[in-house]
Amino acid sequence: MKKTILLTAAAALQLLGLSVAGSVAWDLSHLPQIGDLRHRDPVTTALMEQRAAQAAAKGRAFRPYRVPVPYGLISPHLVHAVLAAEDAGFYRHSGVDYAELSEALKADWKRKRFARGASTITMQLAKNLYLSQRKTLTRKVSEFFLAQRIDSELSKTRILELYLNHIEWGDGIFGCEAATQTYYGCTAADLTPEQAIRMAAIIVNPRRWGPFTDSKRIANRRRWIAGRMLAAGHLTEEEHAALPF
Repeated sequence: MKKTILLTAAAALQLLGLSVAGSVAWDLSHLPQIGDLRHRDPVTTALMEQRAAQAAAKGRAFRPYRVPVPYGLISPHLVHAVLAAEDAGFYRHSGVDYAELSEALKADWKRKRFARGASTITMQLAKNLYLSQRKTLTRKVSEFFLAQRIDSELSKTRILELYLNHIEWGDGIFGCEAATQTYYGCTAADLTPEQAIRMAAIIVNPRRWGPFTDSKRIANRRRWIAGRMLAAGHLTEEEHAALPF
């Protein structure tokens, strides 16, 4: 009896592994050439298509607001705030932060669900451009391999440029230029440290929170980002002290 149970469990695990491998192989074989992104922005993204489908299901029109800008027209304050918030090791890893991934897997295993994220900026870009937003094992594995491909074919600057121009920053708002125009009435190049930190703090759930949200979680997150920027030398003591967080 025990042997039968073990054989059944082994067969189930084998089928699960084959299913995941097949889905991942399908994901990676149905992608445009990543090298094309070196000099050309995608017309649309998987995230935008998903939001359009969700709007259609509710009978609503979907009018995405996106204004792509070159990296040189994005405030360094925003770049540093986003790196502090989302991926402090961005320049040290090759698309996947294995140390952070290991800690996330331990936390997820303990809680029996996908509770802690370990997505680098490159992994988030892979998901937003090409994959489903659902938290599944298959998607995470596809994200893992695709992020490494992106990192090997694109420069770090280009990855940041694509990320900052295509992530969601509110309902129907995609990219930093559209977001700064919407929230602050200025360009992404003109963001102050405070505005940049407010923007970076809401990336975790931009359709729930805005840059002026005063929830405890977001307030704590702003202070945490500001502290990391100070420690990294991206804020002076005077700039840090002047923040109203």
